[in-house]
Amino acid sequence: MQSTIVMINLGGAVALLLFGLSQVKDGALRAFGASLRTGLATGTANGLRSFISGLFTTIALQSSTATTMITASFVAGGLIMPRMAQVLLLGANVGTAITAWVVAAGIAWLSPLLLLAGIVLQRYASAAKQGGGVALVGVGLMLLSLHLLSNATAPMRDSVALISFITLLDGAWPVALLLSATIALLASSSLAAVMLVLSLASTGALSPALIVVLVLGANLGGAIPPFIATFGQSIAARRVALGNLIVRGTGCLIALPLAGYGAALLDLLPFGPEKLPVDAHLSFNIALATLAWPLSLPLSRLTMALLPEHEQPAAGPKYLDIEALPEPVVALAGATREVLGVGDLIERMLQRASDAFESNDLSKLSEIGELEKQVDALQQDIKIYLSKLGRSELSDDYARHSSTIIDYAINLEHIGDIIEKGLTEQIRKKASLSVRFSDEGYDELKKMFDLTIDNVRVAQTIFVTRDFNLAKRMMDLKVEVRHMEKRSAARHLERLRKGRVDSLHTSSLHLDVLRDLKRINAHLVSVAHPILDESGLLSESRLRSAG
Repeated sequence: MQSTIVMINLGGAVALLLFGLSQVKDGALRAFGASLRTGLATGTANGLRSFISGLFTTIALQSSTATTMITASFVAGGLIMPRMAQVLLLGANVGTAITAWVVAAGIAWLSPLLLLAGIVLQRYASAAKQGGGVALVGVGLMLLSLHLLSNATAPMRDSVALISFITLLDGAWPVALLLSATIALLASSSLAAVMLVLSLASTGALSPALIVVLVLGANLGGAIPPFIATFGQSIAARRVALGNLIVRGTGCLIALPLAGYGAALLDLLPFGPEKLPVDAHLSFNIALATLAWPLSLPLSRLTMALLPEHEQPAAGPKYLDIEALPEPVVALAGATREVLGVGDLIERMLQRASDAFESNDLSKLSEIGELEKQVDALQQDIKIYLSKLGRSELSDDYARHSSTIIDYAINLEHIGDIIEKGLTEQIRKKASLSVRFSDEGYDELKKMFDLTIDNVRVAQTIFVTRDFNLAKRMMDLKVEVRHMEKRSAARHLERLRKGRVDSLHTSSLHLDVLRDLKRINAHLVSVAHPILDESGLLSESRLRSAG
């Protein structure tokens, strides 16, 4: 009966620790999600910045798994280079170890104060303060759970069965490593496993070498959940998690035979033997980062060889992961990648239309109808996906980001309709009637086609980077397109007045193609509106004041 009570108390304490971790992660995402996301996407210019970004993001989120998932989504979207992603995750591993060290630093007495402060902050209207309050409550629960873990393991000090079991493990380090890895895998947290080892170590039943082995297992098990979580994602995302698993697994295999020597070295530290598990956790990850950092490029190449790119079916959403909806930053990153795919489809449609316009080869238009169906279906899937995200309480930043994604998807869908129902029909008419544009008129229209295709690429870049200068340049291009359309139409009418037969035959076609291309550009320019509106550069009306 006594052993059952001990196991229940131990399980409850671990459950409270995991709940506290989840609260910290959710609160940090609500309070700082946009900043963390931006920091991860932009703070990877070099190895040092990547390492620091991963370290501080993980300390904020209390979850290297969450950091890994966000990083994987950015790598798949082309926002982070694979090599920098591996360095970033080395920083994330060190961030988790620092968290374990701080939690174990004897500050459990702060738990009531943190809980009180967190509850007070949650009563504020500000989403950032509410998120900060949730995070503080989570930290308070983590400290409280550590106190409960210590109490739950106290009866184990005199347990004959536990001592016998630990004696067996002390003679079978690989089994001990796998046992600890399994605990971390089931808990989806290396931090939780290390805290459990810390509590067991306080009983005095674990030898220093066995403590180091169990900590190694916690590190190995903590790298498995993010790798499993990326199974349904792109190859690029899976490579990131695989690289982290390879680094931790290799480090554990190298360190396992040296566990006894490592324990002796750690015993020289001035922190005391009771802190050996967190000391070992931090030391292992710092050593691992030091050794693996220079090998980040070969590691990224190895993951590319182990997971080669496969051709994926064009139809259907690839990145709208339902399981990511509880984490807005991950869900929005997936939706962003999906919309970029819609933009790529639009570029293909425009390129096919331009080729057919130039060559009068109607076979080049055969793909446009199917592509337009894909655009319609994907933008509908994106809207439904983000509407599900909107049912949960979102911060203002996340809500604005969601609206921006939906607006861009809708504009792309309108462009698809213009291409299929407008441009395609005009090009078919041009080819079937065998009409010939004047050289000047043809050059004007071809130039407008090329400019529109370039603008699709610029719009895609603005959508991802939210670059202010690019957005402003896009708005300037809108004026240029409007002037080009007016000049081309005026020159066309001038040729008609001069009685040019070639212009007479193509009059309607010329003006209709111009109108459709202008409408497409107007939809593309809309991607710059939210960026410029936030800077106060947009007015509600283009009308000049009467005064």
